[in-house]
Amino acid sequence: MSMSAGWYLRRLSRMGPREAGGRAVDAVRRRRWRSALPERPPVTGVRFTAVLPEGALAAVHPDAVKRLVAEADRLMAGRAEFFGVVRDDMTDPDWQFDPKTGRRAPLDHAFDVPYRDEATVGDIKQIWEPSRHQYLTVLAAAYALTGNDRYAERVAAHLRSWWEANPPLRGAHWVSGIELGIRLLSWVWIRRLLDGWAGAPALFEENPVALDQIWHHQRWLAAFPSRGSSANNHAVAEAAGQLAASCALGWFPYSPRWRADALRDLDRHLRANTFLSGINRELASEYHGLVLELGLAAVAEADAAGVAVPATTRLVLLRMTDALAAVVDNRLRPPRQGDADDGHGLVLDGPDTDRWGSLLATGEAVFGRLAWWPEVPGADVRTPLLASLTEPYGAGVARPEKRPAHFADAGLTVLRGPGDIWCRCDGGPHGFLSIAAHAHADALSVEVRHDGVDVLADPGTYCYHGQPEWRSYFRSTLGHNTLEAGGRDQSVSGGPFLWTRPAVTRVLKADTDGEEAARWCAEHDGYRPLLHRRQVDVTYESREVRITDTVSGDRREVRLAFHLGPSVTAELEGSRARLSWTRDGEDRSAVLDLPDGLTWRSHRGESGPPLGWYSPGFGRKVPSTTLAGSGSVDGTAEFTTVLGFDG
Repeated sequence: MSMSAGWYLRRLSRMGPREAGGRAVDAVRRRRWRSALPERPPVTGVRFTAVLPEGALAAVHPDAVKRLVAEADRLMAGRAEFFGVVRDDMTDPDWQFDPKTGRRAPLDHAFDVPYRDEATVGDIKQIWEPSRHQYLTVLAAAYALTGNDRYAERVAAHLRSWWEANPPLRGAHWVSGIELGIRLLSWVWIRRLLDGWAGAPALFEENPVALDQIWHHQRWLAAFPSRGSSANNHAVAEAAGQLAASCALGWFPYSPRWRADALRDLDRHLRANTFLSGINRELASEYHGLVLELGLAAVAEADAAGVAVPATTRLVLLRMTDALAAVVDNRLRPPRQGDADDGHGLVLDGPDTDRWGSLLATGEAVFGRLAWWPEVPGADVRTPLLASLTEPYGAGVARPEKRPAHFADAGLTVLRGPGDIWCRCDGGPHGFLSIAAHAHADALSVEVRHDGVDVLADPGTYCYHGQPEWRSYFRSTLGHNTLEAGGRDQSVSGGPFLWTRPAVTRVLKADTDGEEAARWCAEHDGYRPLLHRRQVDVTYESREVRITDTVSGDRREVRLAFHLGPSVTAELEGSRARLSWTRDGEDRSAVLDLPDGLTWRSHRGESGPPLGWYSPGFGRKVPSTTLAGSGSVDGTAEFTTVLGFDG
């Protein structure tokens, strides 16, 4: 997806003078960097000392080791999956190859690579993901826990291959700071986990090529930070990677300065990216997890190096952890709000390990659990290793005495009912910073789950680049459980990661622990002068979720959509849908009574235009059922929907 001149003008309009000036400086610096690649300053006598404490590996539970080794053996066989695409060539990967399109990214100067243009480069996410080297941290962890040299030898071969194929400032892997930051974090852990292997020093600190790569990665991050309207999770990843490398691999004359700057930037960006309630300001649940992982990993490196970490940094991470514990459902699944690209900060486990349970387990080890926290079953590799490097924090800090349900600053409210009914209501701001890059046009949308099963589902994200029709659908108003008016989105898009006019939402009521029901009510102005107001009631005795939509203003055509989870089947008769699904071998059911004032149709897996899809992860989509009601309003109209659970 190449960007038009109009997009650049819209993007420029969302920048302030300071950001525009900083980007002008970046442009001048890029021009200067083209002319000559500076040489790394010489270093002598460097040693790696950021090792795991004694006993850390022994603390990993045998079940977690077993899962890890199973994944490591799949990787050793050359098999890996990235965003739904299975690769069988990972014994000797082509680092520029996209198996999804069959294209290879050019090895041009990094500043010339058109990474958004799929026709030229391929799917850039497919190219970038293996080069985060998080599958190599899994192999390195397998070596550390088993002592089997074959895992270490594979890691070494792949690192040497990558370094040779991707010289500094050449190709797609030198385009984006978030990629460099996460890659540095992976290299730190690879070196740590390979410490018992005889070949580790020759691979890293005694290897001029490795030293060149580490130095140039850090030099790049210091020169081209994400700025202004782009200072979202990317800025956190850049600071985290820079801090980790300058602490654990701080072998260069500039290392103290890079470390100090990264520590300051990490603190600043964590605070800027996080509401005081602990919810991530991008209002994209998976990026909450990514930022939390990055922050915890970066603080662990500082602690291991004896570098003083600001109390505000730890406080933000504590609040993020408590917020995550508060919003997950009974199966430890967080909301599916906003964009999600399956990004991780540090991977030391196989895919069978629950990401959110692992994060909460790490939070418990570092901060201590509260009485209302959900129990975390199972064990993981990352928690005991990360916690072994990290100073405990949380004693004497004010924390919620009971489970929060309404996060006023983020506009996120969770209503809970009997039988593990979980309902997330969206009344928050439209994303973060002036471009709201990872926001969706989802004001007043709801998610409803029963015992962890998506009943009324947020369909997800599916893709970023290369498929504009699908990108538009999955972040559209029609693609969420809310009301569309006039055939357009509530917020105006200016590009795949750019919004030019956001809807403004206001929460009117959030009573999350009423005696007979939990209630939420909010409105937004995205269709002004038409006003959309929604009230949601979760009634305890009747086990119902009642959604009342009120529309007032000028005459408009409206569509009200309800997206069902992929495991839910629906039989629609008029304005009543009978829903059924299976959970743990047990049949479950519900009745969805839809507003009579609209004409209802069932859609499933349609592509012209898209409707009736669910994305279980980035790059993947499966057919699901969407119930869409259409009609017109003139003046004031009220539509009531009732979801009643059987049993």
